[in-house]
Amino acid sequence: MKRQIHFGLFIMGTGSHIAGWRYPGAFDSFQNFDQIKEIGAAAERGKFDLIFMGDNLYADPAAHPSYTLRLEPLTMLAALSQSTSHIGLGATASTTYGDPFSTARAFASLDHISKGRAAWNAVTTANAVTAANFGRDHPDHSQRYAIAEEFVGVVRGLWDCWDDDALVANRETGLYIDPAKVRPLNHEGAFFQVKGPVNIGRSPQGQPVILQAGGSAPGQRLAARTADVIFSVVQDFDEAAKQYAGFKAQLAQFGRRPEDVTVLPGFMPVVGRTEREAFDKLATLQGFVSTTNALTMLSERFGTDMSAYDLDGPVPDIQFPDTYHSFTSVMIAKARRENLTLRDIYNLTAAARGHWVLCGSAEMIADTLQYWFENGAADGFNVMPPYFPDGFNDFVDLVVPILQERGLFRTEYEGTTLRDHLGLTRPAVGEWAG
Repeated sequence: MKRQIHFGLFIMGTGSHIAGWRYPGAFDSFQNFDQIKEIGAAAERGKFDLIFMGDNLYADPAAHPSYTLRLEPLTMLAALSQSTSHIGLGATASTTYGDPFSTARAFASLDHISKGRAAWNAVTTANAVTAANFGRDHPDHSQRYAIAEEFVGVVRGLWDCWDDDALVANRETGLYIDPAKVRPLNHEGAFFQVKGPVNIGRSPQGQPVILQAGGSAPGQRLAARTADVIFSVVQDFDEAAKQYAGFKAQLAQFGRRPEDVTVLPGFMPVVGRTEREAFDKLATLQGFVSTTNALTMLSERFGTDMSAYDLDGPVPDIQFPDTYHSFTSVMIAKARRENLTLRDIYNLTAAARGHWVLCGSAEMIADTLQYWFENGAADGFNVMPPYFPDGFNDFVDLVVPILQERGLFRTEYEGTTLRDHLGLTRPAVGEWAG
């Protein structure tokens, strides 16, 4: 089968642009489930592989609106599964502020409810202010990834505690569950002690799909060992191609093939019927940006108070924070490479929180995505619309048909599960060895 582009939708109810909700006609809430259903229907109309919902475990009124006010991801996606039929449903859950047993049970449940469309975005939770909501200290970067390595292994082990045919439900003999086909996990590790088994049978996909977005060395190692899909932060083709090749090269040490993991760089499309129309939209969006909000986000991402620096000066030499390694490394590299000022980085952050912004006609955007896909920089893309619904509908209705006409993107779903969409086999019991 010809290799084709994969698309994920990064769903934020007020859009990925920090002021997207102010665009005329834009959705202005991430708590209105009717609006979320409309977004889900558009993504499924566009034959997207999955909807991916990030999460945040603290509230800051100065931050992005969708970070501060949002529905809990698993609850929202379980409800959304009832108004969709094919699209994958990816929710974020923290390995630092969660527990493996509850996580395994929740995502197995979503996989059953959605008939095989669940995905877990396993994150370590970068921002230290989260700790105050859980009454604990925030682990440093290396410890967070050590915890995550064990956490993911325990979750996958729990999913493997049940054989596919363990549920017998024989009315004649009275045997409901075959005890020989259900096993405890008996995990004893440095961070977790989990007996198991989890109290839900093996899920339709065998195991839900695992998503990750690690950019640091420990994050990439974890993704290479455990992830099915990886989201990347990039700003240009050369950087993306280098990152793509480097990540794929790591898979062999874990007995995996390059095609076993789908790499989706994130980007914010601003689509117009002409280049001028697209740039007018972006200019309108940028005109809504609040200095306070953009500086708050920039400071959070760099892990230091950026208001102390001259916006029209060079990007300062700062120590890499114990938070957003991917963002910091990508943005500093871009600044050095292109001789950008701090204001340039500030504007990029305001536009798409540091992700790649692709602004232009539908044809130009399709050409760019095709070039990246065919020349070793991506297996597809994580689409981050600046606002909903029209900022996303423009991509679905104008860009997607061009890629379909070129034979680069599906016109119908190949199957019913997320693993079907991604071309992944259903793992056998015991295939995950930790």
